[in-house]
Amino acid sequence: MEFRQVIRRRRMVRDYEQRPLDTEVVRRVLEAGLRAPSAGFTQGWAFLVCDTPQTVARFWAAATPPAAGTDRWSQGMRRAPVVVVALSSKQAYLDRYARADKSGADRGEAAWPVPYWDVDTGMAALLMLLSAVDEGLAACFFGVPGERVDDLRGEFGVPATYRPVGAVTLGHPAADARAPAPRRGRKGVDDVVHHGHWGRTGYPAGNALPPPRAEPPR
Repeated sequence: MEFRQVIRRRRMVRDYEQRPLDTEVVRRVLEAGLRAPSAGFTQGWAFLVCDTPQTVARFWAAATPPAAGTDRWSQGMRRAPVVVVALSSKQAYLDRYARADKSGADRGEAAWPVPYWDVDTGMAALLMLLSAVDEGLAACFFGVPGERVDDLRGEFGVPATYRPVGAVTLGHPAADARAPAPRRGRKGVDDVVHHGHWGRTGYPAGNALPPPRAEPPR
């Protein structure tokens, strides 16, 4: 599949078939995430993979409130055979930038304009979402409620130095699975791009990417 087609086909899918995934496919999705950029090449991420009915059930029990799982959205999500929890380590970045080839400063976080440990881990999760599309799978990225983080850590032995940035469900989409229709529609270039100065919206149409070529039937 061409890259432009992968981008255009990416959707957050919330309903899955209950059938297992090939471990090699899951491994390729995970390996794609490892190609994400990271500040200082710190790679301060980790990924907890739940890929059996038992571990997936433990994830949902630990990461969601006791009353969750009864609505249609939750039931469809819980049928996914694989859940990957993406975790970031702030300490890994503070330690990395205290080394001599970087700032060599103390290990405080005041010098960081944004928490790149979370940004980088989010980019790794996005590459997994795109890789899932390329593999013909469905995926969805979602957050772990803050009040459930300690339960998740305790259930799976996750060190306190790692924080879940989010989780990715992976699986085959249900036959009638559809992403929820956007209420406001997808914003375009003219809505969000400021060309050279704030307020100069849009970008010349002549520089737009050509539309993707039609896929052959399969």
